[in-house]
Amino acid sequence: MKAKRLLLGLCVGMSVVLGVQAAYPERPITIVVPFPAGGSTDAIARAVGAKMSARLGQPVIVDNRPGATGAIGAGMVKRAAPDGYTVLAASIGVYAMNQWLQKKLPYDPSRDFDLLTVAVQAPNVLVVHPALPVNTVPELIAHLKKHPGKLAFASSGNGSSDHLTAELFWQKSGTSGLHVPYKGGGPAITDLLGGQTSASFVNVNTALPHIRSGRLKALAVTSERRSVVLPKVPTLGETGVPGVEVYSWQAFAAPKGLPKDVKAKLHGAIVAALKEPEVSGKLLEQGFDIVANSPEQFKAFQALEQARWGKVIVDGKITAD
Repeated sequence: MKAKRLLLGLCVGMSVVLGVQAAYPERPITIVVPFPAGGSTDAIARAVGAKMSARLGQPVIVDNRPGATGAIGAGMVKRAAPDGYTVLAASIGVYAMNQWLQKKLPYDPSRDFDLLTVAVQAPNVLVVHPALPVNTVPELIAHLKKHPGKLAFASSGNGSSDHLTAELFWQKSGTSGLHVPYKGGGPAITDLLGGQTSASFVNVNTALPHIRSGRLKALAVTSERRSVVLPKVPTLGETGVPGVEVYSWQAFAAPKGLPKDVKAKLHGAIVAALKEPEVSGKLLEQGFDIVANSPEQFKAFQALEQARWGKVIVDGKITAD
């Protein structure tokens, strides 16, 4: 009799556990964006989150937690329960650069997350304010060599993709500029448009409307081939500066230790959202390439990016602390 009761209890317990797993998600999911609202990562998180919500049947809330080039929000996600209800949407700096720049980083990008997918990638575009009397990269290089360390390059923060692209450009072209970090891409481009700074390596989707309106001059893109949304703008390689092929990218991850079925469900929902015509079409129009790869592919890609940017940072003696 006791054996039967024990067996019955075990069966009921297993049914409850299986029922909970099968029911995921049972409550809202939070996507933490470790940057201010209005930037590229925030826009992608919101577009994907809306489609995830429809697919999973639960609200998906975007929570902006900016600070320390994404480290504050990423640390928050690291400390969250690995239950599938907290997701990180962040850019290249969080996953591949911060560990080289910040001595007291509150997370380990290789160990503290279950990587889900690289969502999109896009080149940066080298832009200058129209008041700057240069129209080509060789003219900009000549200006920088004539005024070393003087021309102000805006970035979205110390150790950000746009900052390190500028550092790589200076290394490869034998020049130097003045780095002016901001707390996010929004304030950086506002001051660039206002003429408080003179140049920047901006995400192509952010710069595109200002290039088309004539408020910024595009000198080159950082991709291997010309961008389909800026076909008349040469690559840096074409202008005589090879080795600055740079793509900014956004990716999704979760706290380490997700149950296998929850991880698969999250990955499937994010990839499906990215492939929705309404989402993919809008992103492609803005100059993004849809990646939507597997967790295993993301892990291999992350390792390559960490090694590459580690060398740039060490060679340039760059710090963000």
